Amino acid sequence: MIFDYLLDTLIYIGIYAILAISLNLEAGYTRLMNFGKVAFFAIGAYTSTLLSIAGMPFIVGLIGGIILSALLGLLIALPTLRLRADYLAIVTLASGEILRLFFLNEQWLTDGPMGIRGIPQPMYTVFEDNYIIFYALLVYGILLICYIFAEKLINSPFGRTLKAIRDDEDAVQVFGKNTFNLKIKVFVISSCMASISGTLFAHYLAYISPDMFFPSLTFSVWTMMVIGGTANNMGVIMGAVMIQVFERGTRFLKDFVSLPVEPYNLRIIIIGLLLILFILYRPDGMIKEKKSKGRL
Repeated sequence: MIFDYLLDTLIYIGIYAILAISLNLEAGYTRLMNFGKVAFFAIGAYTSTLLSIAGMPFIVGLIGGIILSALLGLLIALPTLRLRADYLAIVTLASGEILRLFFLNEQWLTDGPMGIRGIPQPMYTVFEDNYIIFYALLVYGILLICYIFAEKLINSPFGRTLKAIRDDEDAVQVFGKNTFNLKIKVFVISSCMASISGTLFAHYLAYISPDMFFPSLTFSVWTMMVIGGTANNMGVIMGAVMIQVFERGTRFLKDFVSLPVEPYNLRIIIIGLLLILFILYRPDGMIKEKKSKGRL
């Protein structure tokens, strides 16, 4: 029982670590203040779910979510990435909430607030009793691929240009770089990665509903990035570990300690205090950004 719970926690850590890496590509390395990250997480979850229920293999649902997230990311990026950081944050936040309301109200497609149950789980009949072990390996295999991809991307000339845009966009434009196109590319890439985490989330739970995709999920992932270390992919993974351990660990406190508040509220209080302390005393997070040298 404890072993299964630990594996369950590890799976959640892996899923949210992928989502945190995708946000880090935008906000950490390029300073694109995307507060609607949950939208692409939901697109991956719902697209793969609907395709799987229609009889398509898991990999088709995964790819379908990636394609749809890329298109949505492009549609959002084209009119918004010329906005200042604060306006961009507002627009992306609104986009995420609009999409959640779409899933909530279009019952013919998503079963509305009741959600979709019985989502097929890949390879379940093969592993059955050991399925949670298989799924943990699947999640961490994909996490490793995403991590390596993000590291290769950031350490390439493209990635160094993104960091230069973050530090001084005007200077990058002076060198003849089309910063708008570069921001669109990283926005689409990170949207696709967020979709992958959403697909893994949906097929693990075998159930999704619109109330799983509130803006609070985006802010939770932002907390993982800030605490772990912005512009450091290993740091955001460590942030995902810390936040998920707190979120899931506080559920058991009431069994051992008499608490004056509900465990859910205690979790929010602890995470909020951690975020404040890190911002005040360790703004670079647990692991600082690696300073790279190279030409644009």
